[in-house]
Amino acid sequence: MANELLVIQAPVNDGVTSGVDRPWRLITDGVMGGLSSGTLKQNTVEGRQCVRLRGDVSLKNNGGFIQAALDIGSTPAANASAYQGIMLEVYGNNEEYNLHLRSNDVWLPWQSYRASFVAPAKWQTIKLPFSSFSGYRISKPLDLAQLKRIGVVAIGREFAADLCIGQLALYRD
Repeated sequence: MANELLVIQAPVNDGVTSGVDRPWRLITDGVMGGLSSGTLKQNTVEGRQCVRLRGDVSLKNNGGFIQAALDIGSTPAANASAYQGIMLEVYGNNEEYNLHLRSNDVWLPWQSYRASFVAPAKWQTIKLPFSSFSGYRISKPLDLAQLKRIGVVAIGREFAADLCIGQLALYRD
């Protein structure tokens, strides 16, 4: 079907709901001794409900990331093989962020499939085709039929992260 979406997260009048009925989680480099800090909260930006990731990315003590993570294993979104990519509606601070995918083939915490995007200081829809994702420290190709987690990540350099995620969906044009 043309322009079909499988909504993973959508804003609603009284907050943000996850279509996969899973909560977003904040993960920082503190799990490995890093010093980055952040928050993950429901918010309203320019009249739209969103999940807002804010914080400071620090490279000190081998750190370097904060992440909004959504576990999607055993949900309809876990099998994305019929879709072309991931669509995000975001409002940011003109910084570059990553979208990380984890599949059943990803075992180590530093492994993922990654694509980057810039989040402007206005609401914008961004489409990331699965062909734009590259394996990071993993040689197996991305298995779209066995996704486990989607992570929106501020990573790799010291900066203040401020990113709102309004809608997140799998798309096919």
